[in-house]
Amino acid sequence: MIINFVCFGNICRSPMAEFIMKNLVNEAGLTDKISVESSGCHASVGTPISNGTCQQLKAHNIPFDYRTSRQLTAADYQRCDYIIGMDFGNVRDIKKITGGDPDNKIFLMMDFVNEHRDVDDPYMTDNYAATYNDLIRACDALLKKIQS
Repeated sequence: MIINFVCFGNICRSPMAEFIMKNLVNEAGLTDKISVESSGCHASVGTPISNGTCQQLKAHNIPFDYRTSRQLTAADYQRCDYIIGMDFGNVRDIKKITGGDPDNKIFLMMDFVNEHRDVDDPYMTDNYAATYNDLIRACDALLKKIQS
């Protein structure tokens, strides 16, 4: 199974979700069954993860790699089982990039905790802690959904 978290530029929210989920998957002993990645709808390819994201992950002892942004492609739709947008605009853009969602693989992140809303973009708000709090809850709920 492959999970792809998607945000606007793949430097704040989606890599934060990627590494939170990788950590949860590892703690659950499921790394051989679940692969986790992230990408952006409008990624500036090669841009590193934001400092705020790195600081939040370090503060919560979430292991991560220093990586650069990657653009979501139409081919990702065929490869991935879950493609999860951080906000309504991301979900709209994901569907444009992938040509729709005939297999019902595209989700809004906060729907996993029954909150039909955006994960605020810390690039705009500078509140990386609030983003982390949303993502840890939603990733935990997503993993429980997958396990059930």
